[in-house]
Amino acid sequence: MQRFRFPVGRLPDEALLAGLATGDPELAATFVRRFQHTVFGVALAVLGDPQLAEDVAQQTFERAWRHAQMYDSRRGSVTTWLTAIAHNLAIDVVRARRPQPVAPEDLDTLLDVVTDTPEQLALADEASSALRAAVARLPREQGRALVMAGIYGMTAQQIATMEQIPLGTAKTRIRTAMGKLRSTLTSPKRGDHG
Repeated sequence: MQRFRFPVGRLPDEALLAGLATGDPELAATFVRRFQHTVFGVALAVLGDPQLAEDVAQQTFERAWRHAQMYDSRRGSVTTWLTAIAHNLAIDVVRARRPQPVAPEDLDTLLDVVTDTPEQLALADEASSALRAAVARLPREQGRALVMAGIYGMTAQQIATMEQIPLGTAKTRIRTAMGKLRSTLTSPKRGDHG
C-alpha cells in the first residue's frame, strides 16, 4: 500500500524537510537526493578535498535531521538553510585543520571564489547576494582584511603581520570595510532619496 498518491519527488522542499524530521525513510532519501549535489558542492568549494567534502555533506544532513524543527521559511528557503549549514561546517573544518592563516597570495583566489562560484549561487538569497556584492565592491586591500578577520578570525595584529603593514593600517582597513558594508547593506534599496 502506497502512502502518497503522487510522486514523493514532487513534494515541496518544506514537506520533504518535515518528512526528514519524522524519520520517514522514503522522504528522507528523497530529501538527500534532492540536495546532495548542492551540499557536496558547497563543501567542496570551501574545502577543496572531495573526501572531506563528503564527510561535511553527511554531517550537514545529520544536522538538518536533528534540527529540522528549527527551520523557519521566513528566513530563507530550505536550500539556503541547508547550504548555510554545509558552509558553516566546512568553515569549521578549515579552521580546525589550518592553525596557520592562508597565504596572502591565496587570499585573492579566495576572494574570487566568494563572488563567482556555484557555492555562492547555491546561497543566493537576497541577503547573501547583497553581502557578496558589497564585499566585491570594496577595495581589494579592505576586502582582504575583512575576509581575514571575518572568515579566518585573525586579529588586526595577525593581519598587519601577514600583509606587512602597520597595525593601525590593518585596523583602519577592517573598520573602513565594516563601515562600508554596514552603510551599503542598511541603505534604502528603492529610489535615491538623498
